[in-house]
Amino acid sequence: MNAPANTPPVWPGADGNPVSCREKLKVLAENHAELAQVMRDAFEDAVLMGVDEAAMRRILGELVAGLPSPKRPAP
Repeated sequence: MNAPANTPPVWPGADGNPVSCREKLKVLAENHAELAQVMRDAFEDAVLMGVDEAAMRRILGELVAGLPSPKRPAP
């Protein structure tokens, strides 16, 4: 299976071992490609509308950092 460009070469599992299931790798690669496209579009739109590039990168990073874990109950 060929991974799309910029897809991580290894998806580390919670136990430290790489995820190796082909179906899981396929879903991860598809999600990665879809998310990368949405983020590129949002970033481009924001910058073209006058948002500072560094600020938009920070905003996107904060969005990721603020994602709740699906393994922990919401507060």
